[in-house]
Amino acid sequence: MSNNAYVISKTFKRLFLALGLSFVFCLAAFAIFLSLPYFFLPDESPILTDVSEAPELEVGIVFGAGVKSDGTPSDALRDRLLTAAELYNAGKIKKILVSGDNTTIYYNEPDTMEAFLIDYGIPDENVSADYAGRRTYDTCIRAKEIWSIDEAILVTQDFHLPRAVFTCEALGIESTGFSASRQAYVMEDYYRTREWIAMAKAVLDVYILKPDYIGGLPESL
Repeated sequence: MSNNAYVISKTFKRLFLALGLSFVFCLAAFAIFLSLPYFFLPDESPILTDVSEAPELEVGIVFGAGVKSDGTPSDALRDRLLTAAELYNAGKIKKILVSGDNTTIYYNEPDTMEAFLIDYGIPDENVSADYAGRRTYDTCIRAKEIWSIDEAILVTQDFHLPRAVFTCEALGIESTGFSASRQAYVMEDYYRTREWIAMAKAVLDVYILKPDYIGGLPESL
């Protein structure tokens, strides 16, 4: 073997070794990432489904979800709003904070949510809209830092509740999870599967990344 061929062979071996080690490192890092919920997710707290069992608190937080092209709530969002209305009418909450995505002038979850509840009969003075709840982390941290909420009932579908409760409690809100699951939803299996990855990301956000969020002056409910 010529000297040049030997050098090329040795270079390729080193390259393949480096690629192999990089692959193993990435695989290990991804495995650690996926295992985060095992270490940080607290003991499973009960998910309430019966209004009579809900505690009486000042505030209920409704997490945003999709809005249809005609401006009406998606099935999942409608069920969240109906559940919050039931909690309100049963005297379990006195105020409702609706928090959702309003990143463009063409898409507005909070206004849709607020209008639905008011049309349903909830007094407008008892419904407040948070326009920067782009994701679960934003809703929770803004509820604490902007709206000064220390305790709340969280209203969303059962598969989303563990992440919502974890995030809000880690950010300083004592939380009770109430399920808004009333039917089978389109792509529900996908969302249930995705939640594990989203939960791992939530651990990183809360304890390590601490991402920026849209601030603002303190609000009152």
